[in-house]
Amino acid sequence: MSILEIVTYPDKRLRRISKPITNIDGSVQKMIADMAETMYKAPGLGLAAIQVGIDQALIVYDIDQSEGKHALQVLINPRIVEAEGEFLSENEGCLSVPDFRTDVKRYARVLVEGVDADGNPRRFEADGFHALVLQHEIDHVNGKLFIDRISALKRELYKRQLRKKLKKA
Repeated sequence: MSILEIVTYPDKRLRRISKPITNIDGSVQKMIADMAETMYKAPGLGLAAIQVGIDQALIVYDIDQSEGKHALQVLINPRIVEAEGEFLSENEGCLSVPDFRTDVKRYARVLVEGVDADGNPRRFEADGFHALVLQHEIDHVNGKLFIDRISALKRELYKRQLRKKLKKA
């Protein structure tokens, strides 16, 4: 397993729509293992392949991390089939948008489809925090960032802050 480099905004790769995975082979299994190791080391709760520069529709996440225990979830070719309700995700952040956290409006419940690491079809409902993490990671698969879901003013303030930081570097 390897720790992968996390791509950060404003890298244009984060805006790509990820390509579907058609064959779950050893290279996909290695990618899953590397992404999981990278996510846990970061530390993060979720990671999409595009966030490590891999243009494939794959997410890994673990919302039940406690006391060093892991409950890794993998979704290949994930998509939100249905969504309803609304809630405010408070203080949302992203490994690809470091040093910025803000409130984001999200759906309260989602119905998600995809396949697991063994190629078995998955279709399930998620709500609350689980729904938030899925929406956040599936946004990455679709070339979106959480900053696309905030007001233009907040987004512009973040971009200015980032430009200043990049000039100093």
